Amino acid sequence: MVIHRISWLECLDERIFEAETSYPGYVSERIDILGAGLSGLSAATILAREGYDVHVHEIRKDSGARFDGDFQGIENWTSDVDFFDEMREWGLDPDEFKSNPFSIIDLIHPDNEITNPKTEGVAFRVVERGTDPHCIDQGFKRMAISSGAKIHYKSKKDPSECQIIAAGPKESSAVAFGEIFHTDHPNHVSFQLNDKLAPGAYSYLIIIDGIGLICTCLWRKQKKSGRYLNETIAWYENHYKLNRKPIKRVGGRGDFSLPDRYIHEGRYYVGEAGGLQDFMWGFGMRYAITSGILAAKSIMNEFDYEKEVRIRLIPLVRVSAINRFLMNRFGDRGFKLVAKYWMRHQKRRGDGLPFMKWIYQPGIFRRALWPIVKIGMLRRKKLTDGRMVSRMPFRQALARDSWEESPRAKEIREEWKTIQRGGAVVSFSETDSP
Repeated sequence: MVIHRISWLECLDERIFEAETSYPGYVSERIDILGAGLSGLSAATILAREGYDVHVHEIRKDSGARFDGDFQGIENWTSDVDFFDEMREWGLDPDEFKSNPFSIIDLIHPDNEITNPKTEGVAFRVVERGTDPHCIDQGFKRMAISSGAKIHYKSKKDPSECQIIAAGPKESSAVAFGEIFHTDHPNHVSFQLNDKLAPGAYSYLIIIDGIGLICTCLWRKQKKSGRYLNETIAWYENHYKLNRKPIKRVGGRGDFSLPDRYIHEGRYYVGEAGGLQDFMWGFGMRYAITSGILAAKSIMNEFDYEKEVRIRLIPLVRVSAINRFLMNRFGDRGFKLVAKYWMRHQKRRGDGLPFMKWIYQPGIFRRALWPIVKIGMLRRKKLTDGRMVSRMPFRQALARDSWEESPRAKEIREEWKTIQRGGAVVSFSETDSP
């Protein structure tokens, strides 16, 4: 009789367990994610909401700790759908972080001419990266936690133990140096194409609510890279009434590569770990978030991640690599042509945003260039995890990169040294490896 009673209780327990685990949304599977950046946290949010036991492992002390309060843009031109509307469709809340939409910018040509690309809608949004509550990194952190994900900071996790790899860059294909400062100038964005101030790339000025960022991006290796930032600051001071009061200097790097596969040994590679970013301008947040969502939905058996990435993202990445290849060869002359054509295109269409959409369209000409780009700009490399990638190396400096700082740039350099001795923070050294 006792044996029969125990068996009945066991059966009852099993029935209760089956009832508890069979309702929609319950999933017992554990998912480990390496990296608590935007791609990892977006995947964590979706999976945890569906009942997965999600654990996110981040080697840094917090989400956004890789950054230091610098401004970055989320582009809105690679799709006909507004990205924030797309986020809401996925169940992500863009109101969790501060963002400022822009529909017009100052486009600064290499010869210092300034024109104004503009649109009726939103061209891009500026967000802040870092650990402050209003930063996008913290907004995604809150969404993941509220969905039930568990985040482990200062956690070293072997990638082989994770299903999703969302770690940051390991090498440098380009670097960026910037200064954050107080200003009384109204909210503003300037985008400058200038091969001297930003070798092979661009510089920009962003001002949001009394805080400004002047940044220059270097796509060629340089000695004493800080001189580019000093010269760039001098240029913007000369053309805008900034009343600049420096706070700190920041830096970052980007690694640009195209892997052969986006699922490797059962692991999903998302965001920068999967090479999913813009080779032309360095935009990566939209690709990062999108790839995290796609990986999560693939794990949920909605579609195949490999196929979906190749349909939705890889054509954009390839076109951006082709555009980068062309920019590398023409310098200021090419930059001027781009700026002039952009304005002519806007005059015809009455809107500057279609031009940005057009340059990301994989037309016949660009597709024909892709084999040349692969050979001429990218280098094959086997990564430590066994993946093969076509990577863009950090290019060597050119003869035209050798020039003397202006008197005002030298003054800015000395002024910063004084400010730094007073306790101002700098997050990089004057090298190409911040």
